Amino acid sequence: MPSPRKLISSGSPFERTAGYSRALVQGDWCFVSGTTGYDYATMTMPETVEEQTRNCLRTIESALADAGFSLQDVVRNHYYVTDAALADVVFPILGETFAEIRPAATMVVCDLIRPEMLIEIEVTAFRG
Repeated sequence: MPSPRKLISSGSPFERTAGYSRALVQGDWCFVSGTTGYDYATMTMPETVEEQTRNCLRTIESALADAGFSLQDVVRNHYYVTDAALADVVFPILGETFAEIRPAATMVVCDLIRPEMLIEIEVTAFRG
């Protein structure tokens, strides 16, 4: 019998509006949606990519915890930045979190849906 899907919400109003979950658990897998740097307590976006990156990671860590996972379970990361020059700025911050975990990762330079968004992070975790 397949395991039921568990939907995780961060409380963001965007989740219902756009029809997605912050994270979805299916069996031993947890898929965390692309997460931008909003501070969901204040619904504000910090101006710097450093602050946005830290907010992304906090939101992701919280969603993983709500799903019964941890950052240690992360096996795949996708990073989206709006300018290639931001890579050197965010790498040390990402390294603070993932240097020992060392998931497979990809960084893409692209536009995001709002001009104030500088980074978006999506992760996949596996607990097997």
